[in-house]
Amino acid sequence: MDANEREPAAATPPPPPRAPGIAGLSTPYRALAALALGAVGVAACTHLAFVFLHVAPSNTVSKQHARTVDAWIYPEFEQNWKLFAPNPLQQNIAVEVRAQVRTAAGELVTTDWRNLSAEDGAAIRRSLLPSHTEQNELRRAWDFFTGSHDEENKPNGERGELSEQYLRRIAVDRLTPDHPGGDILRVQLRSATTAVAAPEWSDETTDTETYYRELPWWTV
Repeated sequence: MDANEREPAAATPPPPPRAPGIAGLSTPYRALAALALGAVGVAACTHLAFVFLHVAPSNTVSKQHARTVDAWIYPEFEQNWKLFAPNPLQQNIAVEVRAQVRTAAGELVTTDWRNLSAEDGAAIRRSLLPSHTEQNELRRAWDFFTGSHDEENKPNGERGELSEQYLRRIAVDRLTPDHPGGDILRVQLRSATTAVAAPEWSDETTDTETYYRELPWWTV
């Protein structure tokens, strides 16, 4: 037989097809995937347990672990059922602030009212990943204040003073970057409440005038 007419070598058989899913991984990767799935499962079950204790009627377990449950739920996983309430919110409430500032030249200036709620709305509008803090920090602080004060802005319990401090800190934190060369001496907040107008097809008449609730000046 001519050397140039050698028989072709036998073809190498193709490798066996890999099993689908986790079974197709090597042993170390299968163990790592199993651990990851187990951790996700434990985290999901723990989260559901916390949410259940939060929304369930008060019981021995929820009372005993109330602080732990609240620390997990607030503020990211807060449950709010107002969408399904008999009387859903029908008002737009904006929180505004102004300040008395001592400028670098020694002049005492009172700023114009600044709509903090509108700024929060603009910060999250058309955002794919809006900040939960920007959505709720100011709103919750105002709800905290109104829930612990009467109509004359007098605290009705120990939580009243805490709510004032919290709201004042938020206001000063928002105003400080605008007055780098001056000292903020006092701040004043107010709410601007406007009822949502009835839809065009409704015969209901709604008073859409804006009503203000002014708080006293607070020393910083």
